[in-house]
Amino acid sequence: MVPQLKKVACFFSATVLFILLGVTSCSTDDQSYKTKVEDAEFIHRTVKAITDRIVHDIFSPPVASRIYAYSSVAGYEALRNIDPTYESLAGQVTGLAEVPKPDAGVEYCYQLAAVEAMLKLGKKLTFTEKDIDAFQKKILQEFRDLGVPGDVFDRSVEYGDRVGDHIIAWSAKDNYAQSRSFPKYTILSDAGTWKPTPPAYMEAVEPHWNKIRPFVIDSAAQFRPDPAIKFSIDKTTVFYKQALEVYQVGKDLTNEQKQIASFWDCNPFVVNVRGHVMFATKKISPGGHWMNITGVACRKAKAGTLQSTEAYARVALSLVDGFISCWDEKYRSKVIRPETYINTYIDPNWVPMLQTPPFPEYTSGHSVVSGAASVALTGVFGDNFAFTDSTEVEYGMTARKFTSFYHAAGEAAESRIYGGIHYRAACDNGKVQGKKLGEFIRDNIKTRKEATATK
Repeated sequence: MVPQLKKVACFFSATVLFILLGVTSCSTDDQSYKTKVEDAEFIHRTVKAITDRIVHDIFSPPVASRIYAYSSVAGYEALRNIDPTYESLAGQVTGLAEVPKPDAGVEYCYQLAAVEAMLKLGKKLTFTEKDIDAFQKKILQEFRDLGVPGDVFDRSVEYGDRVGDHIIAWSAKDNYAQSRSFPKYTILSDAGTWKPTPPAYMEAVEPHWNKIRPFVIDSAAQFRPDPAIKFSIDKTTVFYKQALEVYQVGKDLTNEQKQIASFWDCNPFVVNVRGHVMFATKKISPGGHWMNITGVACRKAKAGTLQSTEAYARVALSLVDGFISCWDEKYRSKVIRPETYINTYIDPNWVPMLQTPPFPEYTSGHSVVSGAASVALTGVFGDNFAFTDSTEVEYGMTARKFTSFYHAAGEAAESRIYGGIHYRAACDNGKVQGKKLGEFIRDNIKTRKEATATK
């Protein structure tokens, strides 16, 4: 060969080889991205993005729990494919048919699929879709930047969308849409029944929530608590004494009790009155508080993406059925709130530390869902799991330390007495109601083939 031609040929061969090597390094044979996408922060940040939208849109505690449940199940169902020992929730939760399977023989980034599925539910079930769109664009770009190959990226997003669509179709049959047109609650004249409270005198929230399809429990009334204490204004009766306890505790709160009440307030819509001006303060819901605790526990345990998604799903199912069970009792017993009772029969000038939520008193919603969530988290991470709850720091409060999830649930229940919004029976019986419900869900939902989460 002519020397000049040999040089050209060698240059051409080297160039082709370089291009081929470049193509190979960008193909699905490069698996280096897999360890990077295992970072559970992708899941935690996605849950937080949904929480932020729930707070912004001011969803009531029961409705917030519904959003958490569907988005968490969507994430779990997309991600569980990464490990064949994890079970689908199809056939275990009411009405959920077999979830679409990924195509065989091709590669997926299931962490990406899970994020996509969760955000699809978040956009569908909240109002501020543009904010989730912005978060979605950012986090998906992060997956690209970590080196997820183009074909894997597109396939994973498409699979997340398929799972999301399946969960959306399931959610559409839970009677929520129909309940939007149900009649409003009619205030009764009976002395012992719930009445709207100041400063906004808001109408009763979700009086028909027991009509929502349960997720795991058999019916809204399955874990019906002991009957509410009989109303009375007789000073020798249990009802009067429990109201008096709330009154006296509220008058002499210690700084610690005030901190506890504020920390567990979790009222998503507090109305503030300053002279002739009225404005609202938005806060996290009780369910949002426990979803945040789930994130805290996952980070401390260094849980990966799959175990974290499992934990969120188990907690969310406990929360959503907890609210269905609690609301069933609230609008059965219709118990008067301490603020109304104390102002009428003990001291007309008394004001509770916390603003009274707009729904009947018995049982305490925070006590029920805290009891249920604590069982779920103990099942995943074990008992005596000490942690520092920084959930309320972004709302101006100091983090609190707990020796276990049950410890936190007990404080959450007690906080309602300090706050002046519940009688002791609602808190004590609410904890029992939630714990029983949580144990039922723990024992009847299987997420792993080898064994259920630790009991």
